[in-house]
Parts: sequence; C-alpha cells; structure tokens
Amino acid sequence: MYTAVDYKWMGEALAEAQKALYLSNPNPRVGCVIVKDEQVIGRGFTQRVGGPHAEVQALADTKANGNDPTGSTIYVTLEPCSHTGRTPPCVDALIAAKPAKVIAAMSDPNPLVAGNGLQKLKVAGIEVQCGLMESKARELNRGFISRMTRGLPWVRLKIAASLDGKTALPSGESQWITGPKARADGHHWRAQACAIVTGVGTVKEDDPTLNVRDVETQRQPWRIIVDSKLETPPNAKILENIDQSGVIIVCANLDSPESQEKAKAFKARGIEVVAIANAFGKVDLPKLFAYLAQEREMNEIHIEAGFKLNGSMLREGCVDELLLYYAPFLMGEGIGMANVSALASLSSRQDWQVIDQSLIGDEFRIRLMKR
Repeated sequence: MYTAVDYKWMGEALAEAQKALYLSNPNPRVGCVIVKDEQVIGRGFTQRVGGPHAEVQALADTKANGNDPTGSTIYVTLEPCSHTGRTPPCVDALIAAKPAKVIAAMSDPNPLVAGNGLQKLKVAGIEVQCGLMESKARELNRGFISRMTRGLPWVRLKIAASLDGKTALPSGESQWITGPKARADGHHWRAQACAIVTGVGTVKEDDPTLNVRDVETQRQPWRIIVDSKLETPPNAKILENIDQSGVIIVCANLDSPESQEKAKAFKARGIEVVAIANAFGKVDLPKLFAYLAQEREMNEIHIEAGFKLNGSMLREGCVDELLLYYAPFLMGEGIGMANVSALASLSSRQDWQVIDQSLIGDEFRIRLMKR
C-alpha cells in the first residue's frame, strides 16, 4: 500500500511534528510536508495554541517558496481537522490547495473530527490514505489521545533514585542524586508537559521552582501543588514568575474561614486555588486529573513529588508511565521511591512494561508503561 518513498516523506513529516513537542499544547503535535515532482515544496508544524496548524503552515511555506501545491501529495501526521476551533478547519485549506493525494499517519481521536476530515477530502475528489507510520504518530501524542479517548491526561511520574531505590537520605536531603545530564533530560520531559505536579511536602522541604530551565522552550508548563490543608508557604519559589507559568494550588476544601482567607490571599497574587476533596478529607487525585483534562484541556502531566504523594498516585491508579533515573551508587538507609502498601501475594502486584532504556550521562534511565 505504501512505498519506500512514502515512508521517507512521512518520516520528514514526523520530524516536523517533533518540533512542536514543547510548543503546541493543548493541540496535538502535528507535522506536514508537501511533495511535488519528488521534492518537498513546503513544510510546517503546529504552532502555539491559537496559531496556525501544521497544514496551514506548510501551505504558507509552499506559497512563500513560490510553489504551487496543485497536484501534490501532502503527508500529515494527523488527520486534518474539520471543525472550527481557535482556527478555521485545516481540511478546507487543503481542499482549496487542490492536491492529488493526502496521506495521514492516523485519524484524529477528537470526536469533533473522527474521520470527518478524511471524508471531506474524499468527497472533494482527493485520494486519501491513512495509517502510514501510525505508531510513531501516536507516540508523539499520547497525551492528546488520552484526553480525547479517556477524558484523562497522560500522567508521567518521574523519580530519581540510587541503585538501591532510595530517593533521599533519612534527613530528607536529595540534591543532587543524579548528575547534570540526567537533570537536563528531566527538563526535556518537563517541557513537553502541560503541567508539572508536586506535593506540598516537596515544596516545604526542597523549595523547588519546578520550571523548565535546562532546555530551550517558548512555553512554561503550569505548576500544580497538591496541598490538602493549604500549607504552601507564601514565599515558596514555586509561586514566583506566575506571568510566565500559572500556578494552581489544589486543596481538599475551603470550608473554614482560615482556608478561605488563605485562598483569598493566594488569588490576590494571581495564584489559583481549587478544592477537590475525597471522602477522607484529602485531595481526590483521580478527580483532579479528570478536571485537568476535561476542564483545563491538559494532555500530559509530569509529576515530581515525594515518597508520600508518589505512593498515593500509584495506589489510586493515576500513573500511566514511570520515568526512572538510577544513579550509580548505593545509599543504604534512606527514603524510598513511593509509599506503596505491602503485597499480600505476588499475584496482586501491578506489572509494568519497559518501553525504553537509555544511559544518560552516568545514570541509567528506564521508562515503563502499565501493562
């Protein structure tokens, strides 16, 4: 069905999509190349939200290069959108360009599209194919697909530990377990997330900024603090620079006058306070992630927290992916990765599948997904 040339050009479209990795949230990461007479005459990728999508960028590039897309083959990593959102439908722009063929890597999981874009192209007399290098396209957009199909973001839990699985000394000291290359790699994962989540314990003990510093990005993710009792110190570093990155504090409830006064003070500084309680007076984590996907349009969530919140995230089934960095030393006594309950039997364990393993500087990085 597909030729070696098709794979070559779709590979270039996927390389374009990769350029939107830190940029396009909450829109999917999409790349597009326009090919005519065995040459790329235009290319593009999805810009920041509200800006042009990949297809419109590629058509503009084609025009800027003095080329005519009539009769071309257009390779795009996601089905062209067919609805009006923040921008007009891309499928209309493609139809107006009069290509001979459009090849998409995958259909759009957005219910507002879901095959309608491909169908409109066919009705317009354009040859359409879909499914070329689909797995690569899906990998780029796990968060967007998750939000559209599950109503939940893709949640990644990052942990840095010693070889014996310790994340801090008994005193709580944890800076730095890993070296500079592994820390920079961690910022790569931060940068592609819609939000970085931590717990109030980490804020009080480590006072992190939790922004992206070690990779270049035009967009800073939201920073979210899980803080049942609104104990976040007003002078915490994570509350700074909210003009670059919004901050949300998620508490259990705002029933008391004290909590209402604290929330009012935070809100006066532009810091959002949201109450999402479970039956035990703690933050309801599954409801929090549903809220972030469905109400805040967040695709990917990156968690950097401590022993207690890590355990809660895992126990409550909120984590889709583990991102683990193992430093080459043994700590002995110390704080573990997560406060998870002891197994009654091995048959009750939660199994994970290794999807990637790499050496980053001196540290071993392993990525796992739920089976």
